[in-house]
Order: sequence, then C-alpha cells, then structure tokens
Amino acid sequence: MNKVKWTVGAIAALAVTGFIWQWGFCRFYVDPGFMAILTAKTGETLPPGQILAQPGQKGIEEQPLGEGRHFRDPLFYSYKIMPVIVIPTGKVGIVTSKVGTELPPGEFLAEPGQKGIWRRVLGPGKHRLNPYGYQVDIDDAVSIPVGYVGVTTSLSGQQTTPGAFAGPGEKGVRQDILQPGLYYINPKALQVDLLEIGVNQVSLLGKTGGEVITKTQMASQNAPMQGLQQRALAEQKEKRLDYLAQQRSQEPAAESSSSGLASSGGSLRKAAPSGKPAAPTTAPASPAKPTPPDFSNLLSLNQFVEFPSRDGFEISLDMTVEFEFLPGHIAWIYQSYGDLPAVVDKIIMPQILSVSRLKGSAYRAKDFIVGEGREKFQNDLTEALARTIEEKRIVVHDALIRHVNVPMQILDPIQQASIAVEQDLTNKEKQNTARKQAELNTELGLVEQRRRQVAQETEKLKAEIQADQEKQVAQLHAEAVRQAAEIEKQTALVRADKTRTLGQAQATTITLVEGEKARGFELKAAAFGDPTALTLWEFAQNLNPEVRVTILHAGPGTLWTDLEKATLGELGGAAVLNRGRP
Repeated sequence: MNKVKWTVGAIAALAVTGFIWQWGFCRFYVDPGFMAILTAKTGETLPPGQILAQPGQKGIEEQPLGEGRHFRDPLFYSYKIMPVIVIPTGKVGIVTSKVGTELPPGEFLAEPGQKGIWRRVLGPGKHRLNPYGYQVDIDDAVSIPVGYVGVTTSLSGQQTTPGAFAGPGEKGVRQDILQPGLYYINPKALQVDLLEIGVNQVSLLGKTGGEVITKTQMASQNAPMQGLQQRALAEQKEKRLDYLAQQRSQEPAAESSSSGLASSGGSLRKAAPSGKPAAPTTAPASPAKPTPPDFSNLLSLNQFVEFPSRDGFEISLDMTVEFEFLPGHIAWIYQSYGDLPAVVDKIIMPQILSVSRLKGSAYRAKDFIVGEGREKFQNDLTEALARTIEEKRIVVHDALIRHVNVPMQILDPIQQASIAVEQDLTNKEKQNTARKQAELNTELGLVEQRRRQVAQETEKLKAEIQADQEKQVAQLHAEAVRQAAEIEKQTALVRADKTRTLGQAQATTITLVEGEKARGFELKAAAFGDPTALTLWEFAQNLNPEVRVTILHAGPGTLWTDLEKATLGELGGAAVLNRGRP
C-alpha cells in the first residue's frame, strides 16, 4: 500500500515538474507582425550546399513560426524573433531563393523549390520567409496612367521567331497589352514600356525646329498611385533620353542640325505660352536639392520642312501633323520600330519630309500665299501622308499648314498686289455697303409708313367690330323681349282656356248630378204613387234615431185626453232633445 502511494506521488511530482518546465522554460510568445526563426541543436548534419535544415536535421530550420504561443525545449532548440516581411501597397517583393535545386542551363527565373530569382512576386501584405534562405527586394508595381498602355516584353524563355510575337515560354514582345491600371509584375520576368495611345502631334516650326507633343499625365486623386505613375513616366523619359543621346552620337557633326530628334541638352523642352518651344532649360551649377523629374510632354526636333517651289523659290513650312496609335496595333508598332521617339524618327518624320517635298514642288510660290492654293496643298498633303503612313498601322488625322515662309523678293510683290486687290475689293464693298444702307433706310421708312397704316386700319377694324357687337347685342335683347311677350301671351291664352274648360266641366257635373237627383225623386214618387206617402217615407228616413216614443196607460178615461197630456210633457222634452235636427 505504501509502495502504491509512493508511485502515485512520484508520478504527480513528475507531472508538476513537467508542467513547470513546459510553461516556465519552454514557452515563448511571438507578437503580431513578427516570426520566430528556430535553430535545431540536435539531429543529422546538413549535407554540403544545404543551408537550411528540414525536420530531423541540425541547423537553422527553413520554416519560421508564426505569431502566437509556442513550446520548444531550450535543450534542443534556440529561437530568434524577427519582423515579418511587409510589402506596402503599390509594391512587389522580388524573392531570391538561396535554397533549392539548381536551375536548368540558360534559365534565370526559378519556381518555388528552385534556387534563384522567383518568377512570381509577393504582393502587398505580410509574408513569413526565412531571411537566412530568402532575400526579398521591394520594388514598385507597374502603374499605367490613363491615356497610356503597357507593352510587355518577356525576358526569359526561348527566343521567339523574328518578326513574331512571343508566346508562353518565349522571349520577346508580347501581343497582349496592359490597359491603364496597377499590375503586380516581376520586372525581372517582364519589361513594361509605356506608350501613348490616341492622338499625338508633330509640330514643325520652319527652320527653328519643332517638337513632338504627346499626352500629358492626368491627375489622380490617389496620392500613392500618382507617385507610381510619375515614377513610371520618369523611367519612360530616361529611356527616351538615352535613345535621343544615342541617335545624336551616331549622327555626323555636319548633319546634326538638319536631321534626327534632339534631346535639348539632355532634357525635354516645354512649350512657351505663345505655343512655340521655349529655350532649353539648363541645370544650376551646384543645386542644393535634387530637382524633381520633368514630366514634359514635348520632344524637341531639329528637323524642318524645306523644298523648292515649281518656280524655283525656297519654301519652308510651319505645320502640325496629328497622328494616332490604335491600341490594337501598338504592340506591333513597338516591336517593329520601338518607342515613340523611334517611331517619329524612323517613320513619321521621313514621310512628312518626303511627302511635303514631293507635293510642295508641284506648286508655285504664289500658291502658298493665296488661300485656295494653300488649302489645296494642305488637302493633298494630308491625303498622301495618311495613305503612306497607314501601311505602318499609324493613323494620320490632319496635316495642318500654320505658316508658310516665302522669300521676300516674291512675297512682297505678291502681298502688295494682294493688298491692292483687297483694297479695291474693300472700296467696292464700301460702295455696296453705302448703297445697301440707303436702300435699307428707304425700306425702313416704308416699313414705318406701313406700320402706321396698319395701326390706323387696326383701330378702324376695332371700332367696326365694337359697333357690330353692340348692334348684335341690342338685336338679341329686343328679340328676347319679343319672345318673352309672345310666351306670356300664349300663357294667358292657355290659362283662359283652362278656366273656361274647368267652368264647363263643373256646370256639366252639377247638371248631371242634380238632374239625376230629380230623376231619383221622380222615380220615388212614381214608386209610392202618393206624395203624402213619399213625404212620410222621407220624414222617417230623416228622423233622428235617438227619438223615443213613450205610450202611457192612464186607466179609465179618455185615451186622447190622457195622450194629449202626456204628449205635451213628453213631447216637450223630446223637442228639446231634437232641437236643431230637420
């Protein structure tokens, strides 16, 4: 019995000791936003080349522990609390794995489980990756502003067929474009170039050069998005400046003033308020602070349109060509020619110069001064330029001639002649205007006269209408009175006829009633045969039913004597009772 008690007590003591050991020495807590990196002190030794341990191996374990309560025996494990990897909004995390299998030859992007730069990226949020085995570099996501599209170029895979778009697993320009928005793309796997879509302009300002007017960035209400778009456009600008610098370095020094796109001293030029390009901006000698990127929408040109006219005079033009990149063709244009400066330099400007010289040489110098000839040249130039560049999948909307520079030896005589012609036309128009003014004054006098005549006729018509209305009212009133008298007369005749008819009816009724009564008496008299009998019958019929007859017997004596006495007394009372009856 004692042995059992000792056994139970030992077990309880071990349980309490184990609980104290677990909660007092093995327990640790990882706060939110942190992770724990474990190091196993026991286990199998790592093979050569492996830097992170798997379960059962000795060393730094690959899988971190998340936030919360954990229990690890300090005799076998040690841990280090480190913050988790946080990718902010609008950023991507590019992972470089130090662990995993080696990549195939020629491939530099890895999948999970391979060593190298991961193809997929980490999006905004919190991620737990062991910093001893994975390096995470934070970069901007791709933000495409409104009015732009993104042309993607795959940087990994097999080289695609020349002239064809890259498909899955191939290296090269892809046909699908990115619409405006935010994209979490690995810049190591895909290169995204921003290109303007819609209408752009090439403006040529005679011998002073010109500019390419592109889209301006639309303001965004989202500050982080605005910053991403500005950085994307800054990268676009740097690429274009590199292209311009390369083009300038390849041009001969003698020809650098007549062909090619100019970088304007390494920066883009902004348009002056008058619409012409301002002087190139120069950086200060020692700026105190780094200047913000210049998001100008102008690329300067040092090309101009100049050609001889049909009659041998040198003509130069100030013109603006509006062209458009359609979204469906933008990838092909980029693959074939490159970015906007390259398209302008390789396609648009040569065609503008060629077509302008070809069409302009067929016109005389005078045609560029007179409005009809200048308009015809502009229409011919627009049609020819649109037809030529359409083959390059670029749409030309207008080629506008703003100004024509003609030599003074022909411009001045033509202007003087045109001024004289215009002056003569002006004088003639003044004469015509004076004549028209006189005719107008006459017509105004006739109009005033007619107005007064119409006013008088109107008053006359008003008076005639008023009199006619009063006459009609009087006639209606008289007719109403006459009709009322006629109705009253008819009513009196009806009343008289009614009275006469009623009198005749009453008289006839009385005659018939009384005659029948008399006839009744005649019949009664005939029935009785004696007037006295009829009288007695009438007397009996009219006798008061309340009359009482009393016969008294007085004993011996004379009946009539007693009756006379009795009757006098009795009949006297009866007469009193029947007084007033017939």
